[in-house]
Parts: sequence; C-alpha cells; structure tokens
Amino acid sequence: MLIEVDDKIVTDEIFERKFVCDLSKCKGACCVEGDDGAPVTQEEIKIMEDIFPKVKPYMTKEGIEKVEKDGVSYLDRFNEPVTSLVEGGACAFVAYDPDGTTKCTIEQAYRNGDVDWKKPISCELYPIRAKKYESFTALNYEEIDICKPGCVLGETLNIPVYQFLKEPLIRAYGDDFFKGLKEVDKELQKHNEEN
Repeated sequence: MLIEVDDKIVTDEIFERKFVCDLSKCKGACCVEGDDGAPVTQEEIKIMEDIFPKVKPYMTKEGIEKVEKDGVSYLDRFNEPVTSLVEGGACAFVAYDPDGTTKCTIEQAYRNGDVDWKKPISCELYPIRAKKYESFTALNYEEIDICKPGCVLGETLNIPVYQFLKEPLIRAYGDDFFKGLKEVDKELQKHNEEN
C-alpha cells in the first residue's frame, strides 16, 4: 500500500517492517556489495569534491587512487550519479576496521570534526530508497539478503524501519514530515487493532 505524506509517497513497509542495522553481523556489507555505488545528488558531489582533501587521510590507498583518477562519482546504468567504486566493489570512501567491518570515511571525518557533512543522504537513509520524480518523491523499503541480521534485530527490538531512520528522515525532509509519518503509523496501528 502506498501512502501520501506531504509531497512524498511512502510504502506501508516502512511502518510494518522492523529494522535495526546490526553492524556486528553484516560488517557494513551494503558499502561493499551491489552493482553500483550509493546514489548522490549534484549538490552532494560538489560537497564530496570539496571535502575530499580532509577525508583523504581516513581512506584506503585504493579509494584515494580511484577518486584521484576518476572523481568522487560516476553515472550508473540508469544514467544516475553514484559514488565511485574500487574495482567495481567497495565504495571508494570505505575503510575497514581490524575485524573487517566497513566504515564510511566521510562519517569518520565528520565525527572527528574535520568536516561538517556526515555522508550522502542515500547512505544514511538505507534501507529506505528515495527516488525523486517531477511532482513527488517516492520512499520505498529495499529488502536485500545482507540486511537480514538488521531485520532480525529490528523484530527482536520491535522497531519499525521509519523509527530506526528518524534522524536521517528528519535530516532529509524535516521534522514536520517525520511527525506526519508518526501520525500515519498511529492510524495504521489503530486500523490493524480494529480488524
């Protein structure tokens, strides 16, 4: 079921499905696996280009070489801009902990106060995928195998996808939009209790 909230069309799955990222289990596989990099806007590309010198110390040698050679982004098979990948796999902005867990180097630089931008919003919103159309934005839940541990943890903690992603949803669309999601959730719960 699709639900309209402001100028967004959201799938009911973001209310019904439970999710809490379980980094200890997935090791950040979403930053490594997949056909393409993370979707980015032209504004985000400019930011990434500007902050690259400050993020560079956190990056892998391969990531730095990729960005210096080909830039921070490329156009995917749908002609949409996405983050550059190292050898068609990991995002160029990924580094690894000793246990193999991926970390976003942009976010590391942000947390250390070196930059004032956290990361592309598509990364922060995942597993919600946003697609902008002429008159609305569609928000869909994307289910992939590597996120199964997050689904299990979400079910255990009983946290809906949209609640887990409160901070990035507010960052992307504002507090009023998130309040609208909470109202929809209340109505859906009320409807389910009555049926």
